[in-house]
Amino acid sequence: MLCQLNQTTHLMKTATVQTSTHPTELIQRIQKGLRFSELKALQDTLDLPFEKLAAKLCISRSTLQRRKVAGRLSPDESDKVVRFSRLLRHATTVFGDAERARAWLKHPQVGLGGAVPLDYASTETGAREVENLLGRIQYSVYT
Repeated sequence: MLCQLNQTTHLMKTATVQTSTHPTELIQRIQKGLRFSELKALQDTLDLPFEKLAAKLCISRSTLQRRKVAGRLSPDESDKVVRFSRLLRHATTVFGDAERARAWLKHPQVGLGGAVPLDYASTETGAREVENLLGRIQYSVYT
């Protein structure tokens, strides 16, 4: 139970990049660029190899290394990290725990035409479709 509590606490620290601040503050943080450590926290929470997460975020290996040295992400990369964090938080709410949320986000879903939610979320439009599907699941709306 304590392990699950710690995992949930860690998840919420990562996944609350968006909701823990006022939208204006969040926009400013994105425009400034999130700290590289926030990408690392997302990677830990999603339990994905760094290279795989970077590919899903459309960040090349060389760019990833430059960001690590600089300690900060670009605004575009920061926006994607916030997007993935938002989806992770929503999936955790729907499925009740981080493990089930991670599994759902990493596997093909019929409601997305067989696409993997994290792959679909590489664009904002795709992320909205993932959120719509999560909402349908949450409220038992079958379409």
